[in-house]
Amino acid sequence: MRVFLIAGEASGDRLGGALMAGLRTLQPEIRFDGIGGPLMISHGLQSRFPMDELSVMGIAEVLPKYRHLKRRIAETAAAIAESRPDALITIDSPDFCLRVVKAAQQLGYDGPVIHYVAPSVWAWRPGRAKKMAKLVDHVLALLPFEPPLMEAAGMSCDFVGHPVVAQPRATESQARAFREAHEIEPDAPLVMCLPGSRKGEVSRLAPRFDEALIRVRDRIPELRVVIPTVPGVSRMVRDMTRRWPTAPIVVEAEDDRQAAFMAADLALAASGTVSLELAANGVPMIIAYDMAPLSRWLIGMLLKTDTVTLVNLVSDTRAVPEYLGRNCRADLIANALLELLEMPEKRASQSEAMALTMKRLGEGGAPPGLRAAKSVLDFLQRRG
Repeated sequence: MRVFLIAGEASGDRLGGALMAGLRTLQPEIRFDGIGGPLMISHGLQSRFPMDELSVMGIAEVLPKYRHLKRRIAETAAAIAESRPDALITIDSPDFCLRVVKAAQQLGYDGPVIHYVAPSVWAWRPGRAKKMAKLVDHVLALLPFEPPLMEAAGMSCDFVGHPVVAQPRATESQARAFREAHEIEPDAPLVMCLPGSRKGEVSRLAPRFDEALIRVRDRIPELRVVIPTVPGVSRMVRDMTRRWPTAPIVVEAEDDRQAAFMAADLALAASGTVSLELAANGVPMIIAYDMAPLSRWLIGMLLKTDTVTLVNLVSDTRAVPEYLGRNCRADLIANALLELLEMPEKRASQSEAMALTMKRLGEGGAPPGLRAAKSVLDFLQRRG
């Protein structure tokens, strides 16, 4: 059995790696082709070009790279049409992936198409599901309320659990060792700063996050800051934070990252799936995000929900405060961080919401990668 997979960013690479491991467990002779990052490569994929080329977001960010992305779409579609895999699995990154699917089908590929991560039609552009149904046969959903939305649009869909429930977590002793290694006093507040995993996000959010943290540090001088980062933006984060008045601890190694999540008292994070990683580790959070002005305006016109934070959505609460768009301001963020530090009831409310979120995302069940693999194979068997 031959499967062609496409992932376009770090989160997709994690999903793809777990899915590949699950598929190989259930069908050991399977062979892989496509585009992915280091985790997918570690499971046997030879990526046709570096996945980092696709890690862009927002209309204003994509436009300068449009010609290059268009060329990569054509190259990938041609590879699919030529290799004729038994299944094509696209992972998130719909702007790139679905264009590839359409181009590959125009070139003659008529095999099954599976998309991993349902489009967030509950948040904006609900018509996307029906458009996707013209190209995609089956969807693997991360959120429990998504399958009915996909099925109504004409695709089969399984909730396979969110990968955050299977991610390893540090122990309390590892968290203590992290604090000791970085000379953080046991009672000193440790704030985790997460300004994003894309260069555009980091350049836009990091200065505002820094200003907010300076305001908090003025009130609480013993405050320490840790920034877990990823390879694609690690150098950029380190270069930017050298100019910060009080240098944060920047960690990239996975063990250090996990220990930092367990050691942190609260977090200031960009909007995205990292809110679930914080929830898994029980870290109270403030979410803040902004985009380029054109992207911000367009998204604001289309947004259909009053929250973008997954903890709020999955738990059916609004426990996690958000500072988005024009409200992504250092003064507002700093006040919210101080409230969270100084008001135990706000932390308790978040703790309840985070525990409920993890339960609803599949904590305690089979690993999501294995559930996703089983869904893929069951779908292909039904299809014949």
